[in-house]
Amino acid sequence: MSRHPTTKWAQRSDKVFITIELPDAKDLKLTLQPDGQFSFYATSGSDKIPYELDFELYDKVNVEESKAAVGLRNICYLVKKAETKWWSRLLKQEGKPPVYLKVDWDKWVDEDEENGVGDGFGDMDFSKLGIDDGDDDSDDDADPVEDNIEMEKAEVDDEAKGEEAPGATHSGESEAKA
Repeated sequence: MSRHPTTKWAQRSDKVFITIELPDAKDLKLTLQPDGQFSFYATSGSDKIPYELDFELYDKVNVEESKAAVGLRNICYLVKKAETKWWSRLLKQEGKPPVYLKVDWDKWVDEDEENGVGDGFGDMDFSKLGIDDGDDDSDDDADPVEDNIEMEKAEVDDEAKGEEAPGATHSGESEAKA
């Protein structure tokens, strides 16, 4: 009897991220049908223990634009939705999801916060698959966190020199001195 690997998922309006956590996966077989039928089979470990998944996704998908990346500890699948819309759940089947299926809170973004968020797979390299994701945004040069750190550092440096940073206010100081 096959086991089910822990599987995490998250979504955007146009795609679903499926991450199958299975270290050292061998004999890998991934199948995705346009109607949303998703199946996975692999073995793992020195005993070649079989693992499998077989479920029907909530709605139709675009198989040609979907892509997978196999890592040492997991398999990441980026599934493009056929229609750009939010799904109320991952599986077509209603009710409680299987115990091995979990929300990937590291990649999860609420529907109203979707704009300005990356693809969710961080530094995963899909370029070796020869598939263009069509995302030609070149505004990735600015790093707001880095800019904020630099600004805070400048304020600390100014305070150390006895200068006050522009716009800085100090609460608790008295305006009038007697």
